[in-house]
Amino acid sequence: MKAREVELQGEGRAIEGYLAEPEAPGTHPSLIVVHEIWGLDDHIRDVARRFADAGFVALAPDLYTGTWREAMQPDRIMAGMKFLREAPPEVQRDPSTLGPLLDARPPEEASALRTLMRVMTPGQRASFAQDLRGAVRFLRGLPQVDAGRVACLGFCMGGGITAQLSTIEPDLWAAVIFYGENPPIDHVGEIRAKVLGLYGGDDVRITANVPEFADAMAAAGKRFSHHVYAGAPHAFFNDTRPSYRPEAAADAMRRVLEFLD
Repeated sequence: MKAREVELQGEGRAIEGYLAEPEAPGTHPSLIVVHEIWGLDDHIRDVARRFADAGFVALAPDLYTGTWREAMQPDRIMAGMKFLREAPPEVQRDPSTLGPLLDARPPEEASALRTLMRVMTPGQRASFAQDLRGAVRFLRGLPQVDAGRVACLGFCMGGGITAQLSTIEPDLWAAVIFYGENPPIDHVGEIRAKVLGLYGGDDVRITANVPEFADAMAAAGKRFSHHVYAGAPHAFFNDTRPSYRPEAAADAMRRVLEFLD
């Protein structure tokens, strides 16, 4: 396996990324690995290397390239999530109502919180999905990539963005959603890729909506398989977090490799 830093063109901006490749010569299937809300961290780089070891050219784009990076530092994200958890229930249900609460915070903290809220909006995640179309083009342009087998896999926020990408990118071969939000249901008919979803049984906020997605995919004649791990929380695949569940993670990796075989 070999790895290097790369730059690719997103939606009107340059995006940095991490590319891991098999040592074996010839052409290979490829995979975009889309990070969680924590950004392109060591865990996501490790996941890209794991897939390179399995025979994929794996590209992990940094969606926080540029002005996002300072605002989306882990400590700020943690503070913002704590702030949201402590907010009134009606605000947690609709973060767009945070205005009066943010006005009472110190300016720097309020700015960081507003950036976090922006990342969580459907519009921004749709914009990130457009950026990933550039990642598809980048991989299809590499001589070591089989241009007909470009897949995308994302975790949490990245899972939802992967789902959105599947509705707008006709050249996407496969999509793997790890505990990510459904794509817009009214756009399911535009999906051409085969889709795999992997979810935690205790991750009710996400998993409770999977049947709606499954029904819409079936009604549209699309290929969707999914599995829910009983007792597993959100982010059960991330071995750097307390949420990690080794057995569920190992089985999920097996399912992904079988799905992409």
